[in-house]
Amino acid sequence: MNRPDFYRFHQGDRVLPFEGAEYDARLNGLRRIMAEADLDACVLTSMHNIAYYSGFLYCAFGRPYALVVTPTDAVTISAGIDAAQPWRRSHGDSLTYTDWQRNNYWRAIRSVTGTGRALGYEGDHLTLAQKALLDEFLAPSRTVDVAPATMRQRMHKSPAEIALIRQGAQVADVGGYAIHETVKEGAREIDVAMAGRDAMELEIAKRFPNAEYRDTWVWFQSGLNTDGAHNPVTARRLERGDILSLNTFPMISGYYTALERTMFVGEVDAASLAIWQANVAAHDYGMSLLKPGATCAEVTEKINAFFAERELLQYRTFGYGHSFGLLSHYYGREAGLELREDIDTVLEPGMVISMEPMLTIPEGQPGAGGYREHDILVISEDGNEDITGYPYGPDYNVVG
Repeated sequence: MNRPDFYRFHQGDRVLPFEGAEYDARLNGLRRIMAEADLDACVLTSMHNIAYYSGFLYCAFGRPYALVVTPTDAVTISAGIDAAQPWRRSHGDSLTYTDWQRNNYWRAIRSVTGTGRALGYEGDHLTLAQKALLDEFLAPSRTVDVAPATMRQRMHKSPAEIALIRQGAQVADVGGYAIHETVKEGAREIDVAMAGRDAMELEIAKRFPNAEYRDTWVWFQSGLNTDGAHNPVTARRLERGDILSLNTFPMISGYYTALERTMFVGEVDAASLAIWQANVAAHDYGMSLLKPGATCAEVTEKINAFFAERELLQYRTFGYGHSFGLLSHYYGREAGLELREDIDTVLEPGMVISMEPMLTIPEGQPGAGGYREHDILVISEDGNEDITGYPYGPDYNVVG
């Protein structure tokens, strides 16, 4: 029996989140990066970059995947367990490697790159073990980390990306309204979270009937569990006067959007209301600062000063916002576009960024809990557009 190291398995119609011209434009941008670095090929291995340049969002389950880009070709490299699904969800060619011999993954890549070439790779993703295998099988003349350059390319959204992100923000609102209707004394965090998630998944299926549906989730936190932004859902039951944190995260073809809101069950005490109102004021102020020409560090320092004047800066827990696009809680992050003191990126039209101030007041103090508001904004020629619609603040979010 002939057991190939790799082969082509192409069947079914191709279905992608964007038109072919969108992927061609992205690949042309990558090829400009390659030309500037005098590279013969790029071997991309991260979920976000493979999805960005090909449309295919892989499920690793311990297996390696790649997209190999040359001046003329773009080829996804995927495991046999996926059959033809990578082909149906990829722009360009697709090779399937077999597991009948160890490292057929690298043999498939070598069939595209050849050996002794100048190669780009992702230094923030490729493991030491896989980098050693790259060197062994491809024997590159030299290697260059292209992760920073590809991140900068992804920070600038195309009109097609912004249109998808806009729909994602609307889906996040749908989840938020479902949660608003579900909150009541005695409900468990998990019950409320499932209501929001189910509403979003149904909405995504309605808006994107040809998509793959996965990864949409909700973090709904109450009481002490609100102290961290990424605290998992529990079975805690809601009590009157509880502080709540609503977080809806629809995932559409690898694109992440989010809605995050402070809420209270039934009533809010005076100390909590004062903290909440201060955070809402910082949220409003922060959104007003997101304009072309502003730097991430400048925006951060101004919000820091706003909180410091109110003696609240010591309760800030993380940066004030981040880029949106192909990212998730387990892959991808455009770290060059975050509202932090150490990032000097200049905001430009076409960037998409959140404003999300959060204050965490320790347990035992008046107003204890985590307060966070979160909107998604598209930077325009003269300011920004807030594409989040769900209301924030006490007037709407004292519920149940």
